[in-house]
Amino acid sequence: MDSHGCPNDLREEEIDVVAMAVTAVVVNTMGDMESSSHDMVMRLHQRRVLLQSVAEAPDYVATCEAVIQWCAALSSGIFPRQTPRWWIRRWTGGTWEDLRLRDDAMDEYYRQKLHMSTAMFTQIVAACVVYMEKKVGVRRDVRERHVSLRHRQGNWTAGRLYVTSALLQAYPDAIKWPMGRRRAQIQRAFHDKGFPNCFGAIDYTHIYIGKPARAPSDNYYDNKQKFSVQAQVVVDLDLWILDVHVGYPGSVHDVRVLHNSQLWRRAESGELFDATPKNLLHGVVTRGHLLGDNGYPVACPWIVQPYGGIDQGADEECFDTRQKVARGCVERAFGRLKCMWRLFLCTHKTNLETLPQQFVVVYTLHNILLDAGIVFDENLLWEVDANGVWRRVDLGIVGNGARWGGRCTNVEGELLRDVLRDRLALM
Repeated sequence: MDSHGCPNDLREEEIDVVAMAVTAVVVNTMGDMESSSHDMVMRLHQRRVLLQSVAEAPDYVATCEAVIQWCAALSSGIFPRQTPRWWIRRWTGGTWEDLRLRDDAMDEYYRQKLHMSTAMFTQIVAACVVYMEKKVGVRRDVRERHVSLRHRQGNWTAGRLYVTSALLQAYPDAIKWPMGRRRAQIQRAFHDKGFPNCFGAIDYTHIYIGKPARAPSDNYYDNKQKFSVQAQVVVDLDLWILDVHVGYPGSVHDVRVLHNSQLWRRAESGELFDATPKNLLHGVVTRGHLLGDNGYPVACPWIVQPYGGIDQGADEECFDTRQKVARGCVERAFGRLKCMWRLFLCTHKTNLETLPQQFVVVYTLHNILLDAGIVFDENLLWEVDANGVWRRVDLGIVGNGARWGGRCTNVEGELLRDVLRDRLALM
C-alpha cells in the first residue's frame, strides 16, 4: 500500500483502462481548444496524430509516473525516492472507477505542485510517451512493459535522464530564435520602448553544484564563493527564452562564455541579426542587436550596454533608465523560472556532462507553459524565513559589471548606443 491507501500493483486490464482513459481525456481536451494562430493549429494537428498511438502504448502509466516525479522535483527542489502513485488513479470501495483527472482536488494538486493544469500535463506526457518507450524498449506483454519501465529507471537519476531526453526530443523547437510574425512582434515591442531592431536582452545566472570531483574545482568557484556553472540566456519582452547556453564554469567571465556559445558563432556568421536595415541618426544603420548589462563592454557591436558611472549627463541617465527597464525582462524571466522551479535554488551533486541538458529542458518547459498561457503566481516570489518573516526569494542573480576592469573598445557598439541615446532624447 502507498501512503494514500492505494495498492501498489495494477492488473493488466487496469493498466489498459488507465491508458485508454487518459488518452480520451487528452483528445477531448485538445478538441475543445481554439486558436486563431496558424502555428497553434498545426501544433495541435501534430499532437492529435501523436495521440492516436497513445492508446496502444501501455507504458503510458509508467511515463506519467516518471514525468510527474520529475516536474514535482523541479518545482520543489526535492528529489523523491518514491513515486507518488496516488495521483493517477482513484480507489473507491476496493473497485476501480473511471479515471478522473479533472476533479477539484486533482486540479489543485497540479496547479500547486506542478504549476500547470491537468490538460497541460497530459499533453506533455502524451508528447513524451513515444520517446520514453524508445528509451526503455518495448516488450510484448503489457504488464512486463509497465514493470520494465519502472525497474529499469531504477532510481531518481535514471528517471530524470529518461524524462529529460524525452522532452528534448518531443519539443525540439521550444527554444528557438524568432522568425516571421513572432520576430516582427518582438521588434515592434522593443521599438515602442525606443530600441529599434532589438531582438531581446541577454544575461546569465548561476546554477550551484557540489565540488566537482573530476574537474579543476577552482574553475567552478564563483565570486559568491560557491561552486557553480553558468546559464546564459536571451529573453524577449514576453519572457520567452530565445537562446540558452548552459554549463560553463562559474568563475569564467560572461564575455568568455559568450564567445564560446553557439549564439556568438551564429551572430558573427550573420545568421541571427538579419532584420530589414533600420536607418538611425547620423547615418548609423542597424540590422539587429541585444540589450546587455555592463558585463559586456568589449564583447561585440550587437550588444548595447548602459553607460554606467555616477557622473552622467541628463541624456545618458535617461538612456540608462530606459535601457534598464527594457532589459528587466531577463530578471522577470529569472524570477518566474526560479520561483516556479526551485531546482535553480538548490545545490546539485550531479554529472557535469548531463547537468546542462537537465537545465535546458527546464527552460524548454518554461516556454511550453508560456505558450499555453499558464499565469505566473506572484506569491511564489515570497517565502517565510527562519524567523517566520515573509521576504522575497533570493534569486541568486549576480551582477557582473564590476568584475570587468578593461576599457571599452567596442567602437561600433558605442556608436549605436550614442545614436539610440540621442533618439530617446527626441522621443
